[in-house]
Amino acid sequence: MSFEDALRENRVPPLLGDVRLFYDGGRLVGESLPPPWTLRVLPSLCLGLAGVSAALGTVMLVLDSSRVPGVAATLPLVLAGALVFGALVLEARLKRRRFVLHFKTESLRLETLAWAPGAARTETLPFDDVRAVHIVQPPGGRYSLVVEYGPLEAPRRALLVRDVRPQEGETLHRVWRLLHNAFGLKGAGLAGR
Repeated sequence: MSFEDALRENRVPPLLGDVRLFYDGGRLVGESLPPPWTLRVLPSLCLGLAGVSAALGTVMLVLDSSRVPGVAATLPLVLAGALVFGALVLEARLKRRRFVLHFKTESLRLETLAWAPGAARTETLPFDDVRAVHIVQPPGGRYSLVVEYGPLEAPRRALLVRDVRPQEGETLHRVWRLLHNAFGLKGAGLAGR
């Protein structure tokens, strides 16, 4: 029985932490869930308020007839800059992740998806480049699943799943074992490399 057949038999859990998992014809796909629409609209709202604030500051600067022009216009212009910065920070926090295990080509594709133009990033690496799959517990009590890849001297890490509740521990270990075996790593029960 191939690894893919075993994967289909075990049925991939539909949800783990902040990631929706599904098997799609020779590929295991994990996509982070989209944030609620109220959060998705916040960067645009900040940019809109920044535009209004910048326009107000510009009008105040043009109409200012005091000896030191621009003093009254400083606050709206600084606020506009702070709102643009806030929109960029929010956008960075709202980016989504996707990972795809291609079993036929034995490759892992890591994607960062963002709404900002040009912010998406994709990296494809062979299974042989994966060094380890870790379960980590960052501060806050929830668990994450991280893959380590690249050269032994300077390994890189990529977050696959985060916000796994302690109640999902059994599912987390099952997915960890599945990934461990898919990459052919030792110590998960099946792989012999």
